Amino acid sequence: MRAGLARALPACAGLGLWEAAARLGAAPPYILPAPSRVVQTAWRARALLAEHAAATAAEILAGLAIGAALGIGAALAMAASRPLERALRPALTVSQALPVFALAPMLTLWMGYGMAPKIAMAVLIIFFPVASAFHDGLRGADPAWIELARNLGARPGAILLRIRAPAAAPHLAAGLRIAATTAPIGAVVGEWVGSGRGLGYLMLLANGRAQTDLMFAALAVLAALALALRAGVEAACAAALARLGFAPGETTGD
Repeated sequence: MRAGLARALPACAGLGLWEAAARLGAAPPYILPAPSRVVQTAWRARALLAEHAAATAAEILAGLAIGAALGIGAALAMAASRPLERALRPALTVSQALPVFALAPMLTLWMGYGMAPKIAMAVLIIFFPVASAFHDGLRGADPAWIELARNLGARPGAILLRIRAPAAAPHLAAGLRIAATTAPIGAVVGEWVGSGRGLGYLMLLANGRAQTDLMFAALAVLAALALALRAGVEAACAAALARLGFAPGETTGD
C-alpha cells in the first residue's frame, strides 16, 4: 500500500503543478491545457477515443504476436544450427542498427494505408529484443544437463526443446517485457506516416486543428494501452515461469 502511494506521489505532484501552471496562465491553453480540461475533453470524446484506441490496440497486439513468434522461431533456428546462426546473427544486428522509423514511409508505399504497415513497424521493433534475449538464454543453458541428455541418447532437437528452451524461459520473458514496452511505438509511428484511424492519426488530426487538449487525451489513452499491455505480458510471463518451476520475479534484465 505504502509503496503504491510512494510511486503515485510524484505523478500526482506533477499533475498538481501542471494544473496550477495552466490556471495561472503560464502558457495559453492551446499550448498547455490544464489536466482538468484534458479529462473533460476525453470524456466528451470518449466514443472517438475508443474507436481509434481499438484500431491502435489491434495493430499493437498483432505486431506483438507476429514479432514474438518470429523472434522465438529465429532464436530456435540459430540455436539449432551454427551455420544458420552465423548467417542470421549479422542480419539481426543490422535490423537493430537500421533507423526503423525511416522505413515507415516505404512500408506505407509498399503495403498501403491499412493496418499492414503499422503491424510491420511493430514487428520490426519487437523482433530483435525477443530473438536476441531468447537466443542468449538458449546459449546459456547448463552444459551439465545438456551433456547428461546426450549421454542418455537424446537427439539435438529434443535437447533444444526439452532442456535448453525451458532453461531460457526467463530470458524470453525479459525480451517479451521489452517488446511489450516498445510495441506501441511502431504502430503509432506507422499511423503518423499514413493512416485514417488510430491514436497516432487522431493526435496528428488534433494537432492540425490546434486541439491540444484532444492530443493530450489521445496520448493519455495510448499510455494506458501501453501500461495495460505491459501488465498483461508481465502476468502471462509470471504464470508461465511459475508453471516451469521458476521463482517469482526470476527474469533477467529489463
